Amino acid sequence: MPPKRLSRDDYRVGWICPLEVEQIAAMEMLDEEHETLPQPRSDTNIYNLGSINNHNIVIAGLPKAGNCPAATVITQMKMTFPNLKYGLLVEIGGGVPVKTDQGMIRLGHVVVSEPTGVHSGAIQYDHGKARRGKFERTGFVDSPPTALLNAAREVSVQRQRMDHDPIWKNTQRIDTSHRHLRRFKFPGVTNDHLYTPDYEHRQAGVSCEDGGCDPKQRIERPIDDDNEPFVIVHRGTIASGELVIKDAKKRNSLAREHGVLCFEMEAAGALAGFPCMVIRGISDYCDSHKNDAWHGYAAAVAAAYARQLFFHMSIEEAVRNPNLMPHIFKLPFDLSEISPVPHFVARQDELEQMHEVLKGPVGRRTAILHGLGGIGKTQLAIAYIRRHCSEYAAAIWLDARDEMALKQSIARTAERIRHQSPSFPYLSCAIENRDLDEIVEAVKRWLDEPANDRWIVAYDNYDHPRFVSSSTSGRLVHSKGIGLKREVQGDEEGADCKAFDIRPFLPTTDHGSIIVTTRSSAVNFGLSIKLGKLKDVGACLDILALTSRRKSFKEDPASIELVRRLDGFPLAMATAGAYLDQVAISCSEYLELYQESWLQLHEEAPQLLSYDQTLYSTWGISYRYIEQQSPIAAMLLRQWAYFSNEDLWYELLKDGGPDEAEWLRELTDTKLRFHGIMRILCGHGLVEADLATEKPESAGYSVHGCVHSWMIHVLNQEHDKEMALTAMRCIGSHVPTEAQSKFWVTQKRLVGHADRCVEIISNMEVEDERAWALHSLGILYSDQGRFQKAEAMYQRALEGKEKAWG
Repeated sequence: MPPKRLSRDDYRVGWICPLEVEQIAAMEMLDEEHETLPQPRSDTNIYNLGSINNHNIVIAGLPKAGNCPAATVITQMKMTFPNLKYGLLVEIGGGVPVKTDQGMIRLGHVVVSEPTGVHSGAIQYDHGKARRGKFERTGFVDSPPTALLNAAREVSVQRQRMDHDPIWKNTQRIDTSHRHLRRFKFPGVTNDHLYTPDYEHRQAGVSCEDGGCDPKQRIERPIDDDNEPFVIVHRGTIASGELVIKDAKKRNSLAREHGVLCFEMEAAGALAGFPCMVIRGISDYCDSHKNDAWHGYAAAVAAAYARQLFFHMSIEEAVRNPNLMPHIFKLPFDLSEISPVPHFVARQDELEQMHEVLKGPVGRRTAILHGLGGIGKTQLAIAYIRRHCSEYAAAIWLDARDEMALKQSIARTAERIRHQSPSFPYLSCAIENRDLDEIVEAVKRWLDEPANDRWIVAYDNYDHPRFVSSSTSGRLVHSKGIGLKREVQGDEEGADCKAFDIRPFLPTTDHGSIIVTTRSSAVNFGLSIKLGKLKDVGACLDILALTSRRKSFKEDPASIELVRRLDGFPLAMATAGAYLDQVAISCSEYLELYQESWLQLHEEAPQLLSYDQTLYSTWGISYRYIEQQSPIAAMLLRQWAYFSNEDLWYELLKDGGPDEAEWLRELTDTKLRFHGIMRILCGHGLVEADLATEKPESAGYSVHGCVHSWMIHVLNQEHDKEMALTAMRCIGSHVPTEAQSKFWVTQKRLVGHADRCVEIISNMEVEDERAWALHSLGILYSDQGRFQKAEAMYQRALEGKEKAWG
């Protein structure tokens, strides 16, 4: 039977084990072990999960002994498991051979922290300050939580009324007949030796017997003749410090001064801000004679006592807590990041294929929509989710064109989840920290929740894959333009600055449905559905009719010839239809324009693929008409090649500065003028208006990735330095300060444009008077945690200044 899988919110108790031997003993005490859960990238702890008597427990070790490591581990644990109520620090320790109500403390006994007198149950004996020539201790720590103190008291009461010892019985859960568990056996009282405080161990690194320690220096103590197995438990003050005590005289001095029963090294760190009880199995007497002989058994009895506490702790409190809100796993499909077509036509076979892949009742299902750019992958994915939205409680659309875009898209999804259901503290905490990596982990955790098993997530435009295990390489398509078009097939080092591995961004759970749209055949972690050209002439004519708002195509031979020439590419037909909607010409006349555009493009860029030539020819027709209609709109299309294809907005272009070109000043003269120009481009189907959102500035406009490639490779066949510098000025001038309202939102909008700008100017000399823009880009990258890029920008800015100063 597979281990149970719970949510990180379901765990209430943390169990800390500084040593490996203590962690093994703790694991043996569990009634059941649970499946490991994903955790934030910032959390470096390793957790073992399980339960005892229906209490869900998180077990963690320490990288090394000490108060500081304990504090670090517990801090990370509390962030990952936000509903932890208290903790148990269960380990071995050095005992003080003094007498308590339970008799003399001996090896194999247990000491539990409990408030006594002026002490809270644990003290930090080496923390204080010198005052008037005397050391004054200031290391006070919090008392154990009341629930654990009550449980400890109840364990004591019930044990005295029973005819057997449940703690001893718990130690028998460790099968010491197994070779690797033999060290947990009881060594026997005859191996419990206490030497006089003045007598030092004779030979370091070997036992007292082998080292020649004098048996006459041992303190004779009575041995209990009762052979009935019983674990002695003492409750009182435990001393915590940074150093191991191996000095019997110092042990006795500190014990007399503070009334302590045991010494250890982690309690002060663990108890700082976390309600915790310290439980120690006595393995030595804090003298020079200490050795490892009792480590295993001492760890076993400490863990056995901790286990018994769970049978005397309330398990009803969390259920009755009115502050815990019910978890709601519901998220309606939101299309604010994309522009769906009003009426989706054709692709019925592909829709049925997708349903066959994604409809399974159990396990995670993944469909990879693979095909050329502009072939209709995105619209097919939208159509599928719309058609089957009733089958899913949550539907999420993510922009996967590059790693930063994906992180930002996930961050927007996190905001939507929190707005829909604010009962996930780990999600709220990540959003408030504004750490993109933490937010990604929080959303993945939300998707991994066992009760959240009816979701579908679409990762759109994952066209730049990089897989470490792949041996295939990418293919570059060169042009005379300002960039390179790459069809990425694998992990060729340095081949594509946008390439990344999407798999760390996928949920790890075995439920839910995933759609990935990509141009790359290297994406193979799901069932691939290849989209080819549309072969149904009727469907092609429907697209032309819908986008042109004309109805007479099916009777027009020229329209049939046009869709044949457009070769079944939906994006090309949509562009042609948008042109026919704007211009009063027939399909025959458009065919003539298309032929002229195709021949011209074939002469200027013969290296382009045939499908690129088909798309670029249709856009070329629209571009020449736009040049006549509005030269400013045509210049904007050229300038756009130097920005990202996503989210170009008014205020960004307005910040071009006094050196901006005349056409740009006219474009941004007023918002009305700017949006009027954008409407012209939207009318031709080249640009899409982003849906209005709660942004501190205007909503933006975007272009399809294929259209952006056309801008780069055709409209800008030669690099235009002035346009590159214009983009750099606009972006650099618009980097906000932290004093500005919602500055982080503006920064996120700028990052894609900054990446495109840096890509263009990487081999371009930037004059010293423009070095300020490079410095601004450095600030932007630094605020986003991209320190390597920030350093590169700062360095270039400095070099520009140094060159100017000579």
